[in-house]
Amino acid sequence: MNEAIRPGPENAPQAPQAGLPTPELSVIVPTFNERDNVTVLYRRLEAVLAGIAWEVVFVDDNSPDGTWDVVRALARRDSRVRCVRRIGRRGLSGACIEGILASSAPYAAVIDADLQHDETQLPKMLSLLASGQAELVVGSRYIEGYKSEGFNKQRAGASALATEVARKMLRVEIADPMSGFFMIRRDRFEQLAPKLSVHGFKILLDVVATAHGSLPAVEIPYTFGARQHGESKLDSMVALDFLGLVLAKLTNDIVSLRFLLFAMVGGIGLVVHLTTLFIALQLFKAPFAEAQAAGAIVAMTSNFILNNFLTYRDQRLKGFALLRGLIAFYIVCSVGLFANVGVAFSVYDQEPIWWLAGLAGALMGVVWNYAMSGLFVWRKK
Repeated sequence: MNEAIRPGPENAPQAPQAGLPTPELSVIVPTFNERDNVTVLYRRLEAVLAGIAWEVVFVDDNSPDGTWDVVRALARRDSRVRCVRRIGRRGLSGACIEGILASSAPYAAVIDADLQHDETQLPKMLSLLASGQAELVVGSRYIEGYKSEGFNKQRAGASALATEVARKMLRVEIADPMSGFFMIRRDRFEQLAPKLSVHGFKILLDVVATAHGSLPAVEIPYTFGARQHGESKLDSMVALDFLGLVLAKLTNDIVSLRFLLFAMVGGIGLVVHLTTLFIALQLFKAPFAEAQAAGAIVAMTSNFILNNFLTYRDQRLKGFALLRGLIAFYIVCSVGLFANVGVAFSVYDQEPIWWLAGLAGALMGVVWNYAMSGLFVWRKK
């Protein structure tokens, strides 16, 4: 569900802004609990983009702190401000995609609302695109001239590792494919958009990997500032999210990022199952049937929790819906187990190779569980 907010006649009447030029630049700002930052960012944009026809599109994931309401107040005063309020889903990549596709200028910039990106670089980035020197301009942390005021060593180390993995595995040429600060020609983005994942947090990596080298890019240094207010949009499971995106791109998007995340969680569940089985047999001396049942229940429960936290974070279940979803997940996975065994026996009858039969059964089980979970557990609102 989207709520597109345009300036309206609420509160005191405002002076008309007739004759505003068509925007040359759209600034896309994904937000979540950033109410203390959006007005500051708006004023900074207003100052640095003087003389440029621009608009800013805030894409808010229904922030509990009412960020969208602050943006709405700004929009009533300035028609260059727009807000897309997303309800029932969450994710940085999806927010950026929706924001760019909702924009109207030929060039679109993505910048965080946490005031850590350097908005003073936007005119330079626009000039590089408008002059035809590039179709993508990236604010890079890995080229000479970059300065950091708010990037802690742990986060910097993790980012550097992820960057190296992405560059080598996906053959990405730019130095900082993990950057969240970039500007792109909107027509080129629209060509790539159908193949981009709406899940996850690394939209630039997705764009560059999907383009397969067809997107001329320029990187510029900038100063990474300290966070002023709000909270990071990255959670503790972002590593799995990143790995899923890399695997999806390695398969040329034959399988979706969400399916790969679901399968990875299933792999973790297998380890949980075997660990629980071992503990029940060796430490508690339980009969095998009871130990196996305990392993299955613990594994299904851990899979549900991880999927709810990571794979379906944009449709995360809470409250009573969490308990109802867990019961539905138990049922779905129980039926999936029968599908697993049935396919495995069928394959083994045709070709008595144990590992092939087991692999076929496991694949059938994960496909069944994924499809049915989307229908009955994490249903789209």
